[in-house]
Amino acid sequence: MTRSPSRLRRTLFPLSSRAESARIGEILRKETVGGLLLVVGAALALLWANSPWAEGYFALRDVEFGYEPWHLRLTIGQWAADGLLAIFFFLVGLELKREFVAGDLRRFSTAIVPVVAALGGVAVPALIYVAVTSGTAGAAKGWAIPTATDIAFAVAVLAIIGSHLPSALRIFLLTLAVVDDLVAIAIIAIFYTESIQILPLLLGLAAIAVYGAIAQRYRRFFHLRPSAAWFILLPLGFVAWALVHASGVHATIAGVLLGFTIPVLHRRSDRRDDSDPGLAEVFEHRFRPISSGIAVPVFAFLSAGVAIGGADGFASALGDPVVLGIIAGLVVGKPLGIAAATWLVTRARGIDLDPSLRWIDLIGVGLLAGIGFTVSLLVAELSFSVDDPHHDQAKVAILTASVGAALLASALLGLRNRRYRRLDAD
Repeated sequence: MTRSPSRLRRTLFPLSSRAESARIGEILRKETVGGLLLVVGAALALLWANSPWAEGYFALRDVEFGYEPWHLRLTIGQWAADGLLAIFFFLVGLELKREFVAGDLRRFSTAIVPVVAALGGVAVPALIYVAVTSGTAGAAKGWAIPTATDIAFAVAVLAIIGSHLPSALRIFLLTLAVVDDLVAIAIIAIFYTESIQILPLLLGLAAIAVYGAIAQRYRRFFHLRPSAAWFILLPLGFVAWALVHASGVHATIAGVLLGFTIPVLHRRSDRRDDSDPGLAEVFEHRFRPISSGIAVPVFAFLSAGVAIGGADGFASALGDPVVLGIIAGLVVGKPLGIAAATWLVTRARGIDLDPSLRWIDLIGVGLLAGIGFTVSLLVAELSFSVDDPHHDQAKVAILTASVGAALLASALLGLRNRRYRRLDAD
């Protein structure tokens, strides 16, 4: 998916004085850079949390601030999980809407295989987790942890190692990851909402509706002046987020719903030519650096810090059924579920796998999907309270599984990449 045409760059950065900001923004939009910042944030957290200065890390994470009457007195860690990740999920909402309106998900023939594969990649890891943790007190709450895929991390790995892999493989991974995100959003909304306050929820939905009405009505204005969103849409979006947060529904859902309201296509009267990007694409281009350069790395830094306790502590953690269930779900369940679901759906008449793809390539993509990281860490936060012993164990498992899946996928797809390079040379 190419999202940086020269017209879009001219629209977003019309003044030469913004050249440096534009250059930094383009760097942060690169998938490899976003994935690297994510890893750096998590690595710094792990190092600090397991150093002699670990108390400083946990003290920083637990600092509280905010306005209590609005239910917004939160720790820094909670602000990262509920607030910063709302930016990430806003972009997920934009991406989902783009795919359904103008992307691969709008065509049944193109979408059906990766959509079914994504569902298999959610169901099988959850079943493996439940089977492994059966009989472990309190473990069942974490069944959704191994169902998530970190699209930023997975695509970054593919970008690094997959220079000669078929383009259809990248499209398959992106579509699969987008559907995976949609399922993760539904799981968070349905299964991780303990109680709902009706009035704040209704007010929050009303604020989202007003936000969407303004974005739709003045789409051309925001298209020409994206910076106006900071002064008009951002305050309204924050009000909607705060009300949804107060309702008891996880606040990241507000980010998704706000993303869904942004128009993807132009009105006919506004369209100048087919290459002119829609408002959703403009916003995604504008806000992607904030998500990949600030929101997600900061969340990773504040969520990934767990005291492992050295080699002995890590070995002890590997004996915990929750840890084993998460690792097995992500590293084994993801590729197994994706491959099995793909095989089943392609048995149907008229549904075929892209001819440029091979089953060994799909196994590699399945391993990439086993990189849970960001969304898995969020689900772990929602599944287990901070004083629950499974809380830190689950994070150890997510980090271990994500690194393991990334290494296995890199090894397998690296071999396949060399084979395709030789074929291209011939």
